[in-house]
Amino acid sequence: MTRRAVWLVEAGLLIILSIPFVVLPLGFSIKVGELLGLLLFYVWGSRRKIAIENLRNSLLSRTIVVSKPVEKIIRDSFKNFGRSLIEIIKIYYGFGKKIIDSVEFEGIENFNQSRSKGKGIILLTGHCGNWELLAIMASVRFSPISIVARPINNPYINKILESARRKYGNTVIYKQGALKSIITTLRDNGCVGILMDQAVLPEEGYVIDFLGRGAWTTKMLALIARKTGTAVVPAFIHRTDNGHKIKVYPEVELSESDEKETAVREDIKKFSGFIEDYIREHPSEWLWIHRRWKRVKEN
Repeated sequence: MTRRAVWLVEAGLLIILSIPFVVLPLGFSIKVGELLGLLLFYVWGSRRKIAIENLRNSLLSRTIVVSKPVEKIIRDSFKNFGRSLIEIIKIYYGFGKKIIDSVEFEGIENFNQSRSKGKGIILLTGHCGNWELLAIMASVRFSPISIVARPINNPYINKILESARRKYGNTVIYKQGALKSIITTLRDNGCVGILMDQAVLPEEGYVIDFLGRGAWTTKMLALIARKTGTAVVPAFIHRTDNGHKIKVYPEVELSESDEKETAVREDIKKFSGFIEDYIREHPSEWLWIHRRWKRVKEN
């Protein structure tokens, strides 16, 4: 079977398997999503191992893990991923009104204040909670955003996802050659969403402390903000008893250091600190399966 045929089969299966979740009641669908996440926890051994090792080797292992076992946190993280997947499927098929209506907001005035300056906004976030829902709600409540993302390997599934993201007014900027599009969007006073909690290549960033360990972290946000005067506004979503809550923080003040490299390092450490704080508060809602600390030699 050719690669194209495999891609078509994968895309077809995705569509077929997603349809039952669309028609099922929301509460039941969410429970099924949790079971799906739990299934992934047990069958996706390589990623389960990475996630558990990430948590055990992080600073959090000395705090929250005392009261909650590592495996329980990671299992709940997989369940959160499953729930989020089902929520997004229902929304993109047009059956997600209850999910959208359940989202609370805190701090929209911070976004509006930064937007009024006319130099665009970089919406800083991470793979936290249901981050796809965050992007949707940003478009629904205050502004369409351009999402910086890496394309999925299967081009047909990637096209489905891109079409779904555009449904609520958002656009996608793919990482390769993204800088020009990002700058253009910001100069038009647009909003660009960037998830900055994944490891980057050495030439793309600096090693900073992240949850007690050195991690390669992108310098793109700091460089763009300094070049354009764009506001960097952190925004995160987490689950509540009634649905979800999005918190938008005030614009981050950039470093005043006169030395460029020092200033950029200080900026990205401050940006990354918002993600660290989120993980401390909601450890089971971060995507632990990514190899966040790769390419860094341990002492």
